[in-house]
Amino acid sequence: MSEPLVTDALWSAIAPLLPPELPRPKGGRPRCDDRSALTGIVFVLRSGTAWELLPRQFGCSGMTCWRRLRDWHAAGVWARLHRVLLEQLNDTGALDWSRASLDSASVPAKKGGEETGPNPTDRGKPGTKRHIVVDRAGTPLGVTLSGANRHDSRMLAPTLDAVPGVRHGRGRPRRRPTKLHADKAYDNRRCRAECRARSVKPRIARRGVERSDSLGRHRWVVERTLAWLNRFRRLTVRYERRADIHLAFVTLGCALICLNQIKRFC
Repeated sequence: MSEPLVTDALWSAIAPLLPPELPRPKGGRPRCDDRSALTGIVFVLRSGTAWELLPRQFGCSGMTCWRRLRDWHAAGVWARLHRVLLEQLNDTGALDWSRASLDSASVPAKKGGEETGPNPTDRGKPGTKRHIVVDRAGTPLGVTLSGANRHDSRMLAPTLDAVPGVRHGRGRPRRRPTKLHADKAYDNRRCRAECRARSVKPRIARRGVERSDSLGRHRWVVERTLAWLNRFRRLTVRYERRADIHLAFVTLGCALICLNQIKRFC
């Protein structure tokens, strides 16, 4: 028997984070329950199905699931879910802050919209870049979006700042890795200064100095994580004009990767 789209582990993590249902004094149609709506959202994320083609077996219409995705993103549910799963990994020692890697990947943006731009590697067609930083094992720590024409080096600081504060026992939540590996696109003084200002040791490949065949020794994990995100078919092409909706999908994808990491290491 195949595993359900919303497992008990996922539901137990997200259920306390959902906003309470608002009272409806005038009655009306019964509200679709949250777990059914989440199942429809995860189905669209994994399959890439259009909202209007969402099967009725999930008990919620595509528009209802879209509204929940939007409202829960506005309420910070997806970001908090990501942080909660990171804390579970951190509590078991499975989150390795000693070495992090940062990279980006471009995807086509068929309908344009916010955080898109002409992709110089795709004949100027609209595209979006996903910038992601991962720990030593490839667990996604933070993610940001930008237009495909934005230079990678400009998003180093925002992506590092997107890492949530991960609590572990007493003391301040941790947000910074010890070292950060990045490719030659980030080889400039500003990027190194931004790392040092955040107490992160930069390990950035230098143009004309380091050999290309040895540059991926520590950075292949971030490319693997980007490939994991592309397994969610809704993320291989951006169909949303609104950046918040696409970011909600990407953040949920990162949370599901963290859940897989919990199964793997914990």
